[in-house]
Amino acid sequence: MTSSETTVGRLVAALEARYRPAWAEQWDRVGLVLGDPDAPVRRVLCVVDVVDETVDEAFAVGADLIVAHHPLLLKGVSSVAPTTFKGRIVHRLIKGDIALFTAHTNADTANPGVSDALAARLGLTDLRPLAPHATDPTLGIGRVGTLPSPLTLRQFTATAADRLPATAWGVRAAGDPERIIRTVAVCGGSGDSFLGAATAAGADAYLTADLRHHPAGEHLAAGGPALLDAAHWATERPWCDDVAAWLRAEAPVEVIVSDLDTDPWTLHAASPLSTEQKKEPSS
Repeated sequence: MTSSETTVGRLVAALEARYRPAWAEQWDRVGLVLGDPDAPVRRVLCVVDVVDETVDEAFAVGADLIVAHHPLLLKGVSSVAPTTFKGRIVHRLIKGDIALFTAHTNADTANPGVSDALAARLGLTDLRPLAPHATDPTLGIGRVGTLPSPLTLRQFTATAADRLPATAWGVRAAGDPERIIRTVAVCGGSGDSFLGAATAAGADAYLTADLRHHPAGEHLAAGGPALLDAAHWATERPWCDDVAAWLRAEAPVEVIVSDLDTDPWTLHAASPLSTEQKKEPSS
């Protein structure tokens, strides 16, 4: 498309062809949230979260369109008054003539999608969906792949921490630190609902975000793969690079990727005792 043809509507049509709305979960809310389809687009900002800080960034860089992963209006609201968090953002974007498009679980399901970008950061090859889509086995949530060479869980955890965007949360692991890891399952975002799928896939380790105490403990007790728990934002931020590169090839627009860490956790203090150093309490 030529520069004169680059509008919100045309970019939305291209994005929805790549991340089809029909692939989104029924509870999800994806697509064009705000913006005139006929408005011209010269600059796009790709973000994981639509929050005050990334909206500030959109104004600072002169973005005409924000492409976000997480929906701003996922749950129903009865008001978008500027006295509310989401209402304030809606008013700012409308007044600034900045359109907003969201690709969430449809981008998770797409091939390539969110977990492909995560898998690429970790060097995984021979990818297949972790939870294949009902109508197309080449699509689906998460990915399973193979490391270029085997690593111990300790080594793989260090590799993941080095290759994923830095956050205060970092990457923590559960399992035998010397366990050999060859096959890895990944899921960008909250992935503890796919613990069983990671076991069924024959993974040696499963990397995702937002793992909870009891499901993780029960999974390991049942002999499931080792677990790596990274920051939610860090597991989805690689997708922004992928969609940005695709947009640059698709249309004559400038695309900027936000590196603002929108993970809510800002501090991390490690225990003075590692797992291997912990001792049984004295009687």
